[in-house]
Amino acid sequence: MKQSQCPICYYSIAASFFDGGSQPLATLGWPQSAHEARDMPRLPHDFVQCLNCSHIWNRAFTYEAIPYEKNPNRMFNSGGIWREHLAKTQALLRSHCPPAPTIIDIGCGEGHFVRGLAEQNQHVGRFIGFDPNTTQEAGRGIEFHARYFEPETDVPTIEPDVIVMRHVLEHLTDSAVFVDQLAWSIAGLGKPVLFFAEMPCVDRAQKSNRLVDFYFEHPSQFTTQSFRTLMQRAGEIVELAHGYDGEVVYSLVRLAVTEAQKRTAASALTFSQQATRTRVTIRRQLADLASQGKRIAIWGGTGKAAAFIHQFTVDAERFPLVVDSDAGKVGTFVPGAGQEIVSKDVLKRAPADIVIIPTQWRVKDIVAEMQREGISARQILIEHDGRLVDFAVDDHPYR
Repeated sequence: MKQSQCPICYYSIAASFFDGGSQPLATLGWPQSAHEARDMPRLPHDFVQCLNCSHIWNRAFTYEAIPYEKNPNRMFNSGGIWREHLAKTQALLRSHCPPAPTIIDIGCGEGHFVRGLAEQNQHVGRFIGFDPNTTQEAGRGIEFHARYFEPETDVPTIEPDVIVMRHVLEHLTDSAVFVDQLAWSIAGLGKPVLFFAEMPCVDRAQKSNRLVDFYFEHPSQFTTQSFRTLMQRAGEIVELAHGYDGEVVYSLVRLAVTEAQKRTAASALTFSQQATRTRVTIRRQLADLASQGKRIAIWGGTGKAAAFIHQFTVDAERFPLVVDSDAGKVGTFVPGAGQEIVSKDVLKRAPADIVIIPTQWRVKDIVAEMQREGISARQILIEHDGRLVDFAVDDHPYR
């Protein structure tokens, strides 16, 4: 067993699967001479398998070793069975498309697949390919973007009906991240978007102990189980099946995020917006207090108290007095702000007009400690609901 986080389900324990040693690139090196071929860099092949979703991946893979932008990842197969598979795939997609569809093919290579869709539909609609590599054939007869596809910006701009990724996800180290981004990218479109993904299926290779499938350019090897796990992240699975005699697995998914995820996103956005308002409000309150010339003490100088000092710009010039109950902290300084942390006993000799207690959850204990120690203050303030409130008289849940 090895500790290695699965790129699909993020489970952290994997089993050793195949140590292929160090080998050169198999399909993207393109050496131009025998000497260059023999001198190609050797790259590690350390495949492991997730014990949760069964995904297989090369944990030694580094994306920087792959010259995607220099050499295209050609997938050449002119066999009749393969052409029949392509025809079935195109027919499946067309059956789910509107009459004038907008179709994006991510990692389209030279664009033959999406070009075929355009031709079958008499070029009625938009047929768009994305690929960082360009050749003389790239983009012929379609709208072509010679760059990587960016879900967050390209989907809202193009507003596709169908997004296609054929034999691409297995090349990514962050395929789950990409699929999550893709699902969220349609959130504001107001229309359904289908996602079609296809890749090699490693089930037969594993069952028959076939080794030729494992090379550096394929860092991820999908079992049917791990592919389903990935597709479930994207939304509602319309169809998941195998093709080309079980050698590929594909899925048609209606992109979506769950209602629970939407609620969490809305809650996070609400907090983010309120946090911005809270910073402005409390900084203004603190500035007003400082301008009144009152003696103000901050109770606590590390942890949450230091976070309060950082967030609300409680600088040493306006708020030099920071006290703490912990004798071990006395004589040290507030991180980032620089006030010396002094003993609470200072407040016995020279009481503060206002004591600000950043740690609301401890305020009752601290107030009780102040009473025991004979420390008084005209007002005790805590942060609550976006502003500083009076502990004694205002409404809050900490009394």
